[in-house]
Amino acid sequence: MLEKTRGIVLHQIKYSDSGIVAQIYTRKFGRQSFLIKGMRNRKTGKHNILFQPLFILDMELFYKAAREMQNLKEFSVSFTPYDIYSNIKKSCVAIFLGEVLTSVLKEESPHDEMFDYIEKSIVYFDSCKESYANFHIAFLAGLSSFLGFEPGPRLGKDDAFFDMLNGIFVPIPPVHGNYSNEEITNILADFFVASYDSINNISLTGKMRNDILEALIRFYSLHLPGLKKIKSLDILKEVFN
Repeated sequence: MLEKTRGIVLHQIKYSDSGIVAQIYTRKFGRQSFLIKGMRNRKTGKHNILFQPLFILDMELFYKAAREMQNLKEFSVSFTPYDIYSNIKKSCVAIFLGEVLTSVLKEESPHDEMFDYIEKSIVYFDSCKESYANFHIAFLAGLSSFLGFEPGPRLGKDDAFFDMLNGIFVPIPPVHGNYSNEEITNILADFFVASYDSINNISLTGKMRNDILEALIRFYSLHLPGLKKIKSLDILKEVFN
């Protein structure tokens, strides 16, 4: 059946001599794999840039639920993240987020609100000219609510430890050991309630930013046991160290 939808590019790998397989999170059908032939040859290779992480496409596809890889009939650009791909730090964030989203988004699970959140976040990130070092942390903190494991609210400073396993802030360290210390808990609590416009008020050193990111990835892995090792994490940590 011929269908139209919008999609957010997450990741691509080479396929055969000139093709690619692209992972794309679509508004209508959730995460899907697309086999796109000829994308790396001389004639059509110029379009390969459009299948880099966080590009947003308007797509027409021949959709079949039982098919492992969908066929793309036509596509056009809905949003081009120009500034992201002209900035090495931002492009590293894009690759990291694309890798995380590829791992955490389920196939064939459409979620309009989550799609809107990701799409608006990309547009916001592209528009930031400075002070975007905390964006990827805020993005993951916000995404947790759409994935179903957003922490309960912190009721006061006495709740000095973040219990990652149960997603709550508690006054004493839990016996299971999956918790963050007081310093990281204070910062995480701020990120879980912050908007993108307010995250620049959270002042972090490079090392602390990386520690917070490690804590968030650990939190994700506890609630998403299938989460794969994020290969781009070490590069991102170097970029913002």
